[in-house]
Amino acid sequence: MQLPTEVVDDVRKRLHRVAGQVQGIDRMLADGRECRDVVAQISAATKALEQAGFALVAAGLTYCLEHPDEAEADGYALGSVQKMFMKLA
Repeated sequence: MQLPTEVVDDVRKRLHRVAGQVQGIDRMLADGRECRDVVAQISAATKALEQAGFALVAAGLTYCLEHPDEAEADGYALGSVQKMFMKLA
């Protein structure tokens, strides 16, 4: 399945932000920051990753609904995309 360029660009931006968050978390640990502050940042990074995954699955579901035959031929039947969604939920 070919994802729309705008979806790929959006997800890549999200991933770059998450990478920065993870580096920040590492610095926080190295600096001895408070546990609650570190956990809050881990939670934020986790949510950001989940949102990136949901954006991909949403694009996949849209593709499946708009092009059911092509999606199935590509190995992305609606049921398999729904399973990807459930992995994130």
